[in-house]
Amino acid sequence: MNVTWTSQDTPEAAAPLGWQDWLRVVWRGAALGGLTFGCLLILLLLRLIEKPLYGVERPITPHITQFVCRNAFRILGMDYATVGTQMRQKGAVVANHASWLDIFTLNARKRVYFVSKSEVEGWPGIGWLARATGTVFITRDPKQARAQQEIFEARLKAGHKLLFFPEGTSTDGRQVLPFKPTLFQAFFADGLKEILWVQPVSVIYHAPEGEDARFYGWWGDMDFGTHLIKTLAAKRPGGVEVVYHAPVKVAHFKGRKALALHCEKAVRQGVSDYIR
Repeated sequence: MNVTWTSQDTPEAAAPLGWQDWLRVVWRGAALGGLTFGCLLILLLLRLIEKPLYGVERPITPHITQFVCRNAFRILGMDYATVGTQMRQKGAVVANHASWLDIFTLNARKRVYFVSKSEVEGWPGIGWLARATGTVFITRDPKQARAQQEIFEARLKAGHKLLFFPEGTSTDGRQVLPFKPTLFQAFFADGLKEILWVQPVSVIYHAPEGEDARFYGWWGDMDFGTHLIKTLAAKRPGGVEVVYHAPVKVAHFKGRKALALHCEKAVRQGVSDYIR
């Protein structure tokens, strides 16, 4: 991510939680934490066997990640729906970014490996999960650009579907920011552009009944802990829709800017069509 996105139209302060709200926070939080970190332990143990046998390939452990993410929405009580067909070709996925929930949303049905800012690696809890599930961490240091591109190329050639958030930051979930073309450059490396495809994906969150439409958006200076508690406490949780657009072949575009613009338009249209 780059500069944090902010909005002049800030949401109203959440009402104080009652004892029933806190009960939901406790039981959902305990269930989600137990599921996530219990399965993380299993994943790490299996990885001790998987890594020596398969190296960068991960034929087993991603199934654990998907199991966790699918069941996270059951625990949260949120509806989860998908539209369109997942890409079968070798390549990458690009999506709009609205919340920390995107980690669960985009992993629940599709085996992907996130590309994230290096700071996330040091975050308690989330950083451990990200490392264990094969996240690629990047820095904003131009001196590291070539090394990072080589990592992208190696993972893409290994058949990993890397997931990028080209907006560079999360928003309120009701709009799509201009896509930054920088990371698209890795797709045009010799030996890659002829075989890689990119699938644009729109993520649309629907707020709980009676709540601000931006309920699940996480942006600006919002605190993660506060946002997590609000999500866990929701009496009538909302839902999320994931729209898979038609994948496009990298070689069909003149360069990274043209590819980035095409993906941005597809994702923006998807958000516009499905937002309520």
